[in-house]
Amino acid sequence: MSDVISTADLVDKHGAALRVCDTQFRQFGAHRAFSGRVRTVSCYQDNGLVKQLLNSPGEGCVLVVDGGGSLHTALTGDLIAGAAVHNGWAGLVINGAVRDSAVLAGLPLGIKALGTNPRKSSKAGAGSVDVPVGFGGVTFHPGDELYADDDGVVLLPADH
Repeated sequence: MSDVISTADLVDKHGAALRVCDTQFRQFGAHRAFSGRVRTVSCYQDNGLVKQLLNSPGEGCVLVVDGGGSLHTALTGDLIAGAAVHNGWAGLVINGAVRDSAVLAGLPLGIKALGTNPRKSSKAGAGSVDVPVGFGGVTFHPGDELYADDDGVVLLPADH
């Protein structure tokens, strides 16, 4: 998406007002640059809430999923990510794993995650939605503006 401002330009423009995530994510979706208002899920090896949220209207938001950094199970795959596209989500930032990476690469969605694992997660719906989550040295608050590209993930506070 060429209309997204680069993260480097945002750092130059906003300085210390901008929060920069130190986590080194891999790119999985077809949109290598994406942005949107943050929604969050906190979960661990259970993608029930992720599936539920991505099957609802996304309104151009980015879902930030704190999976505790676990690579033991995938928190999204082709079907859930496909639902995100269908429902108007701009992207996903997952502190955890994904699966079906070859299919994800062709979806018109931004997807950043730590890695892959073909193992499914549980679907009990354990966790929390729209709570502050932290990883990579930053806290992601619902309503923040997230920008992501090949250089990384940055956040502007909602009140900026």
